[in-house]
Amino acid sequence: MLHAKSLALLVAGISSSVAYEYFTFDGEGFPSCHNVSEVYDAYSVAQVQSLVRDAASRGLQVRAGAKGHMWYDTQCSDDATMIIRTEHLNGISNFSLEKGASEGTVVVEGGVTFFQLADYLHERGANIGTGLVNWNVSLGGSVAMGAHRTALREDAAVVGGVLAMDIVDGSGEVRRVKRNETDDAWLAASTSLGLLGVIVRLEMKVHAETKVYAMQKTLDEKDVLDGDIYGMIAPYMTANFWWWPWKRKFHWRYYDVVPDNTSSQNAFQSTFSVTPLKAAAAHGLLDSGKYLQWSNWAAEAAFFDGWEKPNFHDKETDAAMTTWPVYGSHHDVLVGGLYPKQTPEWDYGLHSYTLELAFPVTRANEMLRRVRQLFDDEQKKYIWMTATYRSGINIKFGKPHFDFLGQVTTGTADGQDWSKGAIMLDFPTYRPVVGDHKRYNEDFYIRLANILIDEFPCRPHWTKNTRDVFKRAVKNLDKSASYIRFFYLARFKAVKDQFDPKGLYRSIVGEIIGLYD
Repeated sequence: MLHAKSLALLVAGISSSVAYEYFTFDGEGFPSCHNVSEVYDAYSVAQVQSLVRDAASRGLQVRAGAKGHMWYDTQCSDDATMIIRTEHLNGISNFSLEKGASEGTVVVEGGVTFFQLADYLHERGANIGTGLVNWNVSLGGSVAMGAHRTALREDAAVVGGVLAMDIVDGSGEVRRVKRNETDDAWLAASTSLGLLGVIVRLEMKVHAETKVYAMQKTLDEKDVLDGDIYGMIAPYMTANFWWWPWKRKFHWRYYDVVPDNTSSQNAFQSTFSVTPLKAAAAHGLLDSGKYLQWSNWAAEAAFFDGWEKPNFHDKETDAAMTTWPVYGSHHDVLVGGLYPKQTPEWDYGLHSYTLELAFPVTRANEMLRRVRQLFDDEQKKYIWMTATYRSGINIKFGKPHFDFLGQVTTGTADGQDWSKGAIMLDFPTYRPVVGDHKRYNEDFYIRLANILIDEFPCRPHWTKNTRDVFKRAVKNLDKSASYIRFFYLARFKAVKDQFDPKGLYRSIVGEIIGLYD
């Protein structure tokens, strides 16, 4: 959502010397940029090129924007910036999947969302594979930010399914980068943070449509903290945990392909659909939970009970499914969308703070036990920490994928073994509507982030962390080396300087990690 004046600029296509805030998908009050002077919708690659050249001629920064999978003010630099929105740059073409073939290709423009592409492919008997993410996120933005699915067996990074991409560089020229694991341009473009330019077109691999199942089991906390975490996740196409710290339980969910004749079910998943009644109840509990911790206990108990049941409906009848496992087509089960006549939770003002850090999966048990210890330390002070998000704390995973700035890259200088993949602690927490918007026991969340960054080799998710988290996470920067401890910074910077030597596309994240020193 845009500030009203920024929206007027977009519609009118005019510039202004006045700076406005540009907001995340959470809307007004949630800025992702502080100093935006112009916002434009792009409808063609040529229009993107023209806008980039115009911005460069007038000394403006440029950042691409689409559906805005962004939570904090790190999207832009703090200098005057032009936003080029790619939501309408959404053509799909050149689909090819021969009869009987297991794989084919398709070309999409950068603003195409996963929902758009999934529906397009399903109608043609295909799917995008395991490199997909939740909600209505653009393909170009997902690749730029290193987005991933939670999987250790199959490709997790979205870019794992990309064969080539076209990027509008700092001079307004279109550069094609083809998949080549020995080419530094490809390894930089694979997770570029938008610092090379605007991703305007992608050629992607597609797969023949399949039926999949989803299964979920409830585990005692000790079964995960002291268990074979890798062994519980790696065998499946995709799998993750949901953690409920007050109840000391986990939900363990996993998915895989089944023969087409396994079941006649047409399951359709929704993680985010909420009814008005449930939204009002959640607000009542969670907002009072700013002051009264037992409201948060009640909220976690209610969310846990709701998450015990499948968050799936029948796609044809919209009837709720009540028992595990469930079966349906690939996209409908793995991602899904919204139920009819329901809206996403954020439309009701149910917003969250986020923290996401990736660790070597070889240290998964150690990391989770440390988090549990921090919860227990609070309990000694008669404070019981809870999950204040409707699906708990999300514990995700990523198969190794080598590039320069990806969360699951390998061979870095921290001395850790990332070759088996990464575990991600994705910890959304409710942002109270009332008062100063701080959470109950607010200081705990700051300590948690600081301790994990200080004690473990961890990599920040590029859109789910604050400026302070990024600054702390790169404190061991060695500018004389060809990497910072967990990324290949110098090699990335060399490519960035070829694509954007004047820093037209700079961002706060790029500044923090030292790309403009």
